[in-house]
Amino acid sequence: MKIAISSKGDTLDSEIDSHFGRCKFFAIYDSEDKSTLFVDNTAGALTEGAGPAALQLLTAQGVSKLVSGNFGVKVKTLSSDLNLQLIVMRENHTIRSIIDMLNH
Repeated sequence: MKIAISSKGDTLDSEIDSHFGRCKFFAIYDSEDKSTLFVDNTAGALTEGAGPAALQLLTAQGVSKLVSGNFGVKVKTLSSDLNLQLIVMRENHTIRSIIDMLNH
């Protein structure tokens, strides 16, 4: 299963970003082979509709779970329609610590 985590940077030591649609990067963790790929969030530069555009970017990558500090109303609605699970992490965590939590 692929899980996308909104990230402030492109390393495992980067912190989770509280802004889903406007984050700098997404860490895409594959729970099957334990790999992590960082992708640039090209949707973040959009004037409007960044959340839905980011969601489209991630579904094209085969993501089925999303982890972020916050999700907008449009993303919540669309993710429900697409049967994607949203996980809200309110505390400051690194990408590495979130992956560790997901594995346990």
